[in-house]
Amino acid sequence: MPAPHLNFLSLLTGSFATPAAENPTVAMVEAAYRHHGLDARYINCDVAPAALGDAVRGARAMGWAGFNCSLPHKVAVIEHLDGLGESAALIGAVNCVVRRDGRYIGENTDGKGFVAALRSVTDPAGKSIALFGAGGAARAIAVEAALAGAAAITVVNRDAARGEELAALIAERTPARGRFVPWQPGCRVPEGSDIVVNATSIGLFPDVDACPDLDLDSLRPAQLVVDVIPNPPRTRLLREAAARGCRVLDGLGMLVHQGAIGIHYWTGVDPDLAVMRRTLEDIFGATEA
Repeated sequence: MPAPHLNFLSLLTGSFATPAAENPTVAMVEAAYRHHGLDARYINCDVAPAALGDAVRGARAMGWAGFNCSLPHKVAVIEHLDGLGESAALIGAVNCVVRRDGRYIGENTDGKGFVAALRSVTDPAGKSIALFGAGGAARAIAVEAALAGAAAITVVNRDAARGEELAALIAERTPARGRFVPWQPGCRVPEGSDIVVNATSIGLFPDVDACPDLDLDSLRPAQLVVDVIPNPPRTRLLREAAARGCRVLDGLGMLVHQGAIGIHYWTGVDPDLAVMRRTLEDIFGATEA
């Protein structure tokens, strides 16, 4: 009787960031791997900027199926890759690397995860979005929302140069209208906004009582208010918006969906989103916002 086929070689994925210790993605992704019976591992690595090239070469040498890149590597990693996906090239940043035909291709799943989470509540097509912030998360959200059919994106930011650059990117390289509004103290939500997004880190643990500096009474009940912060899921902004009759969407959805897209890229499996979200809720002591 022939011996059974034995395979002790796991599919390897992971994350390169610094600091890395507080990144919950490893728990969420490995929960999905276990749930679907995949012989795969997700290795959370603290990688200093000077060692990023070594880390990518190491992943190549060990045959990793891909990896996430978080701060501060999302731009610097590009020079170590073989190519970029369409939206990653537009955004100018990579948070997910995928091995395709032996080549490492950089994708950006932050914005894709945002749009997927948004679609669980509303279709961005034809909508007007007020986007607070112009950093990496904001760029990814703006590009993907525009590619998903958003009609207009108003970028509200303190740094005028950065805000104007993102608004121009949207206006010139996507089908959406893009405009910039300076973020003044107590600023009002731009008129006609269907969706209001906090794409800053204001309100992130441990500063849980912080709230973006805007006139909360300019929020309207018809609006959907979204916060990209996953910890805590129910930020002060979302609590204030819900109290004014707005629908709200927390940052766990974006985190879960971008993780699920990465898992699909690496394994071909569409993971159970509920398993991934429950894992994060257990970690953060979270409930649906």
